[in-house]
Amino acid sequence: MKHFSITAFALAGLLMSVSGCGVLQKVNWDAAELQSAANNAMTALSISDDQIVQLSKEAVKQYDAQNTVDAGVYHNRLKKLLANIKEVEGIPVNFKVYKSNEINAFACGDGSIRVYSGLMDIMDDGELMAVIGHELGHVVHKDTRNAMRKAYLTAAARDVVDAAGSVGALSKSQLGDLAEAYVGSQFSQKQEFAADDYGFQFSTGLGYNKYSMATSLEKLVKISGSSKASLVQKMFSSHPDSETRAARIREKADALGK
Repeated sequence: MKHFSITAFALAGLLMSVSGCGVLQKVNWDAAELQSAANNAMTALSISDDQIVQLSKEAVKQYDAQNTVDAGVYHNRLKKLLANIKEVEGIPVNFKVYKSNEINAFACGDGSIRVYSGLMDIMDDGELMAVIGHELGHVVHKDTRNAMRKAYLTAAARDVVDAAGSVGALSKSQLGDLAEAYVGSQFSQKQEFAADDYGFQFSTGLGYNKYSMATSLEKLVKISGSSKASLVQKMFSSHPDSETRAARIREKADALGK
């Protein structure tokens, strides 16, 4: 079977013309939201680094509002660990901890680092810094550019549903949509390997155990097969094949010798 994909230009054209389609004439389209969806698709195709930074700031701000931000023990631990890290390769770093049993962490194109307390509960300092380094690797390698583009297209698709008057359970907040879509973004194996390498170099460069990146992944694999699997589900959906990655990065650590 031959598979077809739709480009942002094609999607934009479709969104702008679909209200005139005879089959859909009886649908109560909202012209403003329809135009918003088309504009989203067009922007997603040519989104710039500056736009990514701005979108990231706005989306993370919205996500912060939707989560419980810790200001106690977890915050203080992360603040201490990142005390000397103000920027990474020219990207200013800011951080917060979400008080949640969920085992997850993510970084955005503007240098925002968000770590869930559930992850901090199971990781020692070296492992935690390796995971943070991994997430920063996606930013440094500009993986976040495509992730935000996909998230923006997802928001455009949701606008189409809203424009048709079938809002259902979908949020009206585009920023909320962007944040959810972004956090759930998937990266390729090549991108994951490169981010693992960055996390490995990041943590070992700070003097942590050379096996920290490997053991962090091994812990996630172990939890995924336990009764707590649901807590790590989101992290595994966006970071697939952790078992293979753990073995690979352990070999890398072995190669360093004593």
